Order: sequence, then structure tokens, then C-alpha cells
Amino acid sequence: MTNESLKAYSIKIVGIVQGVGFRPFIYRLAIKYGLKGYVVNLGGSEVEIHVEGPEKYLRIFLSKINEEKPPPAYIEKLSVNEIKPLGFSNFTIKKSEKRFSNISIIPPDIGICNDCLREIHDKNTRFYRYYWNSCAWCGPRFSMIYDLPYDRENTSMRKYPLCSACNKDYGDPKNIRRFHAQGISCPLCGPRTYVYNNKGELIKVNGDIAKWAAKIIEKGYFIAIKGIGGFHIASLASNDDVIKELRRRKERPTKPFALMARDCKKVEKIADTPYIACELLKSPERPIVILPKKMDGEGRPSELVAPGLDTLGIMLPYTGFQVLLLEEISDGFLIMTSGNRKGRPMCTTLICVLQELGDIIDYVIVHDREIVHRVDDSIIRFTDSEPVLIRRSRGYAPTWITVPQTLPEACAVGAELQVTGAVSLQNKIIPTQYIGDLNELGQIEDLEKELKFFIRVYRLRPSVIALDMHPGYHNRVLATKLASEFEAELVEVQHHHAHAASAMAEAGIKPGEKRMTITIDGTGFGLDGTIWGGEILKASYLSFERMASLYPFTLPGGERALLWPIRSLIGLMASAKYEEEFVIDLLKKRNLLNKLPYGEQEARIAYRLAQEIKPLTTSMGRTLDAFSALFGVGYYRDYEGEPAIKLEAYSKGGRDLGFTPRLILHDGRILIDTRELLQWSLERLEESNIKIADLSLTIQKALGRALGEATIKLIGRLEPEVFVSGGSAVNTYIIQGIREIISKHEISLRLQKKLPPGDGGISVGQIMVASAKLNRL
Repeated sequence: MTNESLKAYSIKIVGIVQGVGFRPFIYRLAIKYGLKGYVVNLGGSEVEIHVEGPEKYLRIFLSKINEEKPPPAYIEKLSVNEIKPLGFSNFTIKKSEKRFSNISIIPPDIGICNDCLREIHDKNTRFYRYYWNSCAWCGPRFSMIYDLPYDRENTSMRKYPLCSACNKDYGDPKNIRRFHAQGISCPLCGPRTYVYNNKGELIKVNGDIAKWAAKIIEKGYFIAIKGIGGFHIASLASNDDVIKELRRRKERPTKPFALMARDCKKVEKIADTPYIACELLKSPERPIVILPKKMDGEGRPSELVAPGLDTLGIMLPYTGFQVLLLEEISDGFLIMTSGNRKGRPMCTTLICVLQELGDIIDYVIVHDREIVHRVDDSIIRFTDSEPVLIRRSRGYAPTWITVPQTLPEACAVGAELQVTGAVSLQNKIIPTQYIGDLNELGQIEDLEKELKFFIRVYRLRPSVIALDMHPGYHNRVLATKLASEFEAELVEVQHHHAHAASAMAEAGIKPGEKRMTITIDGTGFGLDGTIWGGEILKASYLSFERMASLYPFTLPGGERALLWPIRSLIGLMASAKYEEEFVIDLLKKRNLLNKLPYGEQEARIAYRLAQEIKPLTTSMGRTLDAFSALFGVGYYRDYEGEPAIKLEAYSKGGRDLGFTPRLILHDGRILIDTRELLQWSLERLEESNIKIADLSLTIQKALGRALGEATIKLIGRLEPEVFVSGGSAVNTYIIQGIREIISKHEISLRLQKKLPPGDGGISVGQIMVASAKLNRL
């Protein structure tokens, strides 16, 4: 064959192409077609290929890259340039280089694959009952990365030298799953597993640790178990006394516990499980999926797992240890809740467990592989039958969001609750994994650590730092610190503008374009100094107009009203001009006075504060809180959004009575008259043929219908679509109410799918707004 008959291509591939067996796949493909050259990982997490040979086989090679790539691989961009052949004599996998030609996605953590599961169940393999089995197609990735490119020496696997058998597999091109698989290990050379009691004393277990753990758990004990991204606390989920004790120890009165079930068959016995739910549960991301409880049948979890709710949060095992443990549990499911003390991040080390969880757990099961990045479980729920992310973390982070514009190198620090940060470069925004609430100790440090990791590995020098305009948010200090360190410009972004921009960015809306956006949540600092949270904005990335909102009402006691929904009810009634004695009599009649810590005295003080002090709010979250209290559904908020979540749950099976509050034009803004909604509810409470479930369902749909009607009046000549974002955008009945109205006018509703609509997605919106302000787009 002459040199003239040869061709050569330089190929660059961006996507999830490191840590997923991509280079071995390219190697085998090239060898199959007799091609020469090399494949190499580069420092931006991308892959470079030089390949040469007959044109016929080169074309086949290119077509097969997409058709036959490894299951976890994702190709976002593949660029091919014809170059001069260099006369390679073979095809090789080159040693990874720090060279940085482009950026690619850092691989997220992937649940254990079926092939690895088969091996841990097969007595004839060396991986039999090996807890941490993984291959090129599955296992920890992001949680154990120190640096890029993704090579063993840049991960916490570098402390484990390969045994002869693993080394042979690693170097064997015919071993599809282990050839150059960086996470490869076995019982001889991989992470070791140990058991301790809660005093830190090493416990010698005779036999299999997973079998031992199952017996201990079924006796009613609590075990902290180290997984991929942190510790869980495992316990029985069917024993009321055990769950009561766990709630006492964790100081977690009502917040639901997540369950881990053996398989989808078991899930189907305890929850209503549509086909798409099982697909999500079994997906490589292995999220927690929130599903409706089965209300009858044997073998169900205790009602104390998720008190007051009609749903359960369930996930499937995603490590070998979890699989083997659940196989030994007679129920087929366990509580598998985050291993943290209330107000603290999830533990990732044995020291943390012993110091912070010693009085909560009885035993600790720990492996000795370092968790480099804490990665909590991701959560998905269904909103009007559409899957929506509530928490974006393990399995999804740190994949990026691609937007239709070039961005500056920027950094965003998010909001205050459910926080993620984000960085940007080129046309990519990379959100961090879920960090948590910044009023909890340790979370600010984690946010800074993760942001600086991305800044370092992607070699960024941010020119802008975006933050929320709320003057009291804890991350303002971090934003100022980063701005000083990188000599970057600080840009404040209004909370709901960021929500709108987040939804628009995910959908690929271009700079300069405007859309109608409904942003509904608990709290956001408004331009006028009041608390926003029930808004309709006409927004671009650069600016927004506040076109409509809920009717403002007073929030007596500020932060205290967030904990005690009855105070929101008092504020709403005071703003609606109900007299003090009427309010007190109603609270007595509804048996609500004794639900406040200081009873009638507190109620009267709250009423007078609402009359005299004016911290106005248009918050959807606080409005739902008020109705939750009125209907006797929620009196205290133990966790974020609890009253509204319980109100939604209580509405199941209710009738929609069809009411919609009026719209009022005030100072150029449409107001949704929640006072009328309150009056209508109070009147219906007196009617014996109307159930509370009917009222609670109608109230939520009514709010949605009113938002829909306001949108119809305001949308004008904009595109016939409306984006909905914010924490309350996951409420099925509100979304149904909006759709009921706008669908009649052939306007579509767009929910977020790639990012949480709550504050976990707000950092992406902050970057879009800050970038637009920087470039005046």
C-alpha cells in the first residue's frame, strides 16, 4: 500500500469521554479495521485521536464511534480534520497529557452495571461478593477525582496498586470492560471494608460483612455506611419503634426518610410506579424518585417514614455492597438517609461519623477509599406527570449546560438554600453538585472548595462573580473574596430574574430574546426591598419587567413566620382587613392557637405586628403556608417547603370547585387577589358538603389559573410559551391550573428538566444575567 493511498484524520471529542472506557473502545475499533495512530486523554477532560489508513476503513471507523460507543459515554461534539499521514506502525493508547485543547465533561458517578452485578453473584469470578466492583462502564468517578485528565493517579484509587490479575485485565485489549479502566480493583488490591462501633473500636466480623449488617439492622440497630459520595444511615423502614428512635436521635420530627429498595419489583409493591419511574430508578444515575404510596397491601413501610405525605422517596442500590445488603433484608427495603447531624453536611470520613453521629448510630461500615467530593443523592419527582429534578447531584453533576452564546469566564455562588454554585467558559455552564443550605455550618467551605476545583481543573480566571442581591445571604462574603482574588467584577442578580434566566438558558433561548416567565417560590429579595415570590416577569437575560404578582401581604415576625405557618395566615388575614377578634376567634375555632408556642398571646402580637410593621411579601410559598395552616394541614416547618408539600399531598382525591380569584390592576402591575381567595375559603369552611381536600385542591389550582389568566393578558406578541421556575413550580396542582388556562390559547408551558426549578438551579441563571450585563446583551 503506497503512502498516496493513505489518509489521516485528527479527531477531537468532547462530552463524557473520560472514565467510561472510551480510549479502549477507540483502540479496539482501530485495531479491528487495521488503522494506525493513537488515542489520548487531554487535560480538559477531552479525547484526541490521530488515526490513519485506507479512506474506506477510516469512514467506517468514524461512523462506528457514535454507533458503538460505551454505554455511559456521551459525545457532545466530534470534530474531524484531515491531516498528513505520519506513518505510524501501530495504534496505541498514549499516556494522558495535561495539554488542554478543549474542555469536556468530568464524568459523573455511575451506578453499578449489570455485568459487575453478575460478577459479584458468580462464585467462579474473583469479584464474588466484592463490595466495590466496578468497570469502565460504572462506578465512582467525580467523587474520587483530584485532577484532570481522568487517570488512576489523579483519583483516590491511586493508593491501590493493581494485583497481577487486575493488571493483566488492565492491559488486555480483548477485555472490553477492564482494558485501561482506571477504577479497576478486586478483593486483593481494592478498597478494604471495616466495621467499627460508635466509640471507634474496630469490630471483628466473622464472615460476610453485608450479611452481618443485615442481621444487625433487622435487630433494630442503626448503621452508618460509607458509599460513593458520603455516608448513609441505614435502618429498618417497617418498624414504628425503630423509626421513632431514629427521629429522636436525628432530631428530625417529620422530614421524610429516603428508602432504598432491592429492585423495581419491590418498589412496585410499595409505590405506584409508572414505566418511566422504573426506567429512572434503574438508570445509571440511580436517583431517588418520589412516587405515590401504595395505600394498601402487606409489606409496606411504616407511615412514620414519610408522615403526612402521600409519597415515598425511593432509590435502587448503586454499589455492590448496597445490592448484597438489600438481598439479605427480609422486607426488601431499608431507610437509607443521609449520614449527617441536623444542620450539618453529610459525613464523608470515619472521623466525622464518630464525632458527629456517634450518638445517632450504633455501628459504622467504612471502606478506605477517600471521598474527594461529597456528592449527595439526586432527587426527582413528577410534576403533572413530568419528571423534574429537585436535587441535582450524584449521577448528574458535574455535567454541563450548553447555551447558545459565548460566555465570559464567570463564577456564581447561588442563593441561600438548596445551593449549587457554577462556573462558565465558552458556551458552557458547569453547576456544582448540590451543596446544601448555607445557614448550615460547613456548607460555605464546601461551596468554595468545589468552585475552586472547577476553576483549577478548567484553568479559569473568572472576570465576573455573580451573587444574589439579598444583603443577608451568607455567600456574599465568599463572592467578595473570589472577586478580590481574581480581580473580578461583582454583579448582583435579582433572585427571580435568575430563576427566569435559568429556565430560559436550559431551553436554549438566545440573548436579546424575551419570554414570559412565572417565578414562584418562598423568598427572594425584591428591587423594592420587599420579599417577592409570586411573580410574572417579562424577561431577557439582560433585564426584566415585573408584570404581575400575588397581592402583597405582611409577614409578621419575618424568619419566625417561616417556621410557624399560622403567622403567615395571621399576616394574610390582617392584610385582608379582618379584625383582630375575628382572627383570634377563627384560630380558636380551627384549633390553631394551641399550635403556636405562646398560644393566643403570640397570635395577638403577630396580628399587631402585621398591622404596624410592613415587611410585605408576594411569596407563593408563604401563601401556601397560610392555607396549609388554615386547613389544619401544617403547623410547623421541620424542613424546606413542608407545609406546601403537605398541602399538595392532602389534596389528593379532592374535587376542584372551579374558583379563580380576580385580577386587579395596581400601579401598572396585575395583582392576583389572594384576599378574595381567603374570603372564598373561609365561607366554604362553613359548608358541610365540602371537604378540606376539596378546598386545598381548589386553592392551588385557583392560584395556577390566576397566574395563567394574568399571563394571557400580558404575553402580547411574545413567543406562545411560558416558562415556570422557582421552588413552587414543582406543585402539580398549580401547574395544572396554569395549563388549564393557557392551553386554551395555544400557549405551551415549559418546566425545567436539566436543572432544579428551585434554588438549586439559580446559579446558572446568575451567570446568564451577569454575563449579559457584562456584555450588554
